Amino acid sequence: MDKVLVIVGPTASGKTGFGIKCANAFNGEIISGDSIQIYKGLDIGSAKATTQERKEAIHHLIDIKEANENYSVKEFQEKGRQLIEDITNRGKLPIVVGGTGLYIKALLYDYIFYDEDDEDEPYDDLSNQEIYEILKKEDPKALEKIHINNRKRLVRALNILRKHNEGISDIKDRQEHKMLYDAKIIGLTLNRDLLYQRIEERVDGMVKDGLLDEIKGLLDKGINFDNQSMQGIGYKEFKDYFDGNLELNECIDKVKSNTKHFAKRQYTWFNNQMPIEWFKDKEDAFKGIEEWLNI
Repeated sequence: MDKVLVIVGPTASGKTGFGIKCANAFNGEIISGDSIQIYKGLDIGSAKATTQERKEAIHHLIDIKEANENYSVKEFQEKGRQLIEDITNRGKLPIVVGGTGLYIKALLYDYIFYDEDDEDEPYDDLSNQEIYEILKKEDPKALEKIHINNRKRLVRALNILRKHNEGISDIKDRQEHKMLYDAKIIGLTLNRDLLYQRIEERVDGMVKDGLLDEIKGLLDKGINFDNQSMQGIGYKEFKDYFDGNLELNECIDKVKSNTKHFAKRQYTWFNNQMPIEWFKDKEDAFKGIEEWLNI
């Protein structure tokens, strides 16, 4: 199997710098695994690698979408796997760096996705109860994880059933949940107090560096807080400020709080979903990678 180095961790844990160090040391190229850094113009709030950092190592999947476009896990999976193959074929090491756990798991494991139209229109003559009853007869296992009031998921399950003659539960059952690569998954971490301090400093630094001007520029171009690109932490919290409903300091505090809560959820999610090795000392992590590569 092809080797893939994966570097994950919460905001402010040092992923970007460590990824660049590994790319230079191990003849690698970086694939961003972040769901917001793919958007043009969302630089500060997404902690995107700077122009200088991108000169220090090749980065992929950054600035590939306009801010008014949507992006899916399936699209990331396809592009990411193409890049892994291409980078490997050129004799280099693919290095996935990021914090969007579902994207990274979909890239590394045998996840199957179908392109689906999630609009209600094909079934707008059917109530939730009627869709629920159809699924109850034809794909009852799907309903184990779908509430009757979640119309979007009900419609998606019915779309898959009608278009592919196969239930979403059957698709999931067919997956073996196996890793497709020889992946070394490194998690960078810090003790909680230090991590929280760095998160607060990171957010304050973003504001100082012009985050509000960045958001205003996007709004002036017709981007709004309903766009997928603006759903990330560091952007969505400022809606109430621009709508005149909250003071700036309150929104900044929300960014800090949400980032801290997200960091906690990341630890839990990664520990439950992937064979991850956590490191507080980056030198120890670096030595572990050298051993994995037999250097």
